[in-house]
Formats: sequence, structure tokens, C-alpha cells
Amino acid sequence: MIAFVGLGNIGDSYSNTKHNAGFWAIDQYSHRNSMGFQPGDGEYVFSKNKRSQVLLVKPTTMMNKSGRAVKDIMLRWGLLPSQIVVVLDDVDLPLGTIRIRPKGGDGCHGGLRNVIHHVKTGSFPRIRLGIAEISEDIRPSEKYVLKPFKKGSKKKVELMISRCVDAMHCIASVDLNRAMGTFNSQ
Repeated sequence: MIAFVGLGNIGDSYSNTKHNAGFWAIDQYSHRNSMGFQPGDGEYVFSKNKRSQVLLVKPTTMMNKSGRAVKDIMLRWGLLPSQIVVVLDDVDLPLGTIRIRPKGGDGCHGGLRNVIHHVKTGSFPRIRLGIAEISEDIRPSEKYVLKPFKKGSKKKVELMISRCVDAMHCIASVDLNRAMGTFNSQ
């Protein structure tokens, strides 16, 4: 089994903010594969496709406390860190960029830092989605990520999310190395 965990913030006031790019990718994967969400035993909602052995997870803890949900799903489904793929926004990547890595640090991302803290390792794959719009000042990043994208960026955001879902499918059906070779170079 492989679990894709999208990072984001719950609530209507956050739903259209850049910080929810991880949630958007999980939602689109769910939509493409007709997977509905249900409440988990912890602070998350999930959807499971038994045929493909894919688990989709959205923590309900708010971004910077996402690690609790990741730890819960690892325990519930007996998953190793290598079976968890975290999908998140990255303010240091240009809008539309996708970076897939097999492991790493937190890159100053509070949600990812919390996941690493709870899982006790950075040795899990992650898909970083570039959210930095060229014409905007991205500092302080704490404020930038909580704003919506400009209207002119909508198509680029949609394409990035669609490509991310393609990468997720590649990871689930082929492997992480193929996804990195295919989607990191675009």
C-alpha cells in the first residue's frame, strides 16, 4: 500500500489559499479515481482504493500539526515511512514546478517539519508543488502562503495540480524513480 498525504488547512477561509495545494492534489486524485472520503479514527479524513492499494489522506489538524495524522495512519495501516508520500506547497519553487524527492529535510515548511518530528525521520518521499508567483513578493512567506493565487495564474495552477496527480499515479503504478525522472524534468 502507498499513502498520499496532502498538507493543507481546513476551513472555508483557507480553501483557496496557496498553502492548500497539497489538499487540491489529493482532491483531484480522488475525483479522477471516484474515491470518496470518510472520517478516520484520528484527526484526518481518508479514502482507500483497495484495488490499487492507494490511500489518500487529508489531516484535519491544520497545516503545522499534520504529523499527528501521519503517525496515526502509519500505525493504523502498518505503513513504513517509505510508503508515505507527502504532497505539499513550496514557496521557494516557481509556480508550476514539481519536485519529487525520496527523502529530505523540512525546507522551512512548518507542516513538513511537524511530520518529520512525529515520524522521527525525513526518510519518506515528498512531492513539492511550486507556488511562488514571479510578480509577487513571497516574504514573509507565512503571509504569502495564506493568500489565493492571482486570477492570471489559475491555468498554471490547474496544470501543476493535474501533473501532480499524474505523478502520484506513476508512483503508485510504476515507482518513485520513474516519477522523479518524468516529472522533475518538466
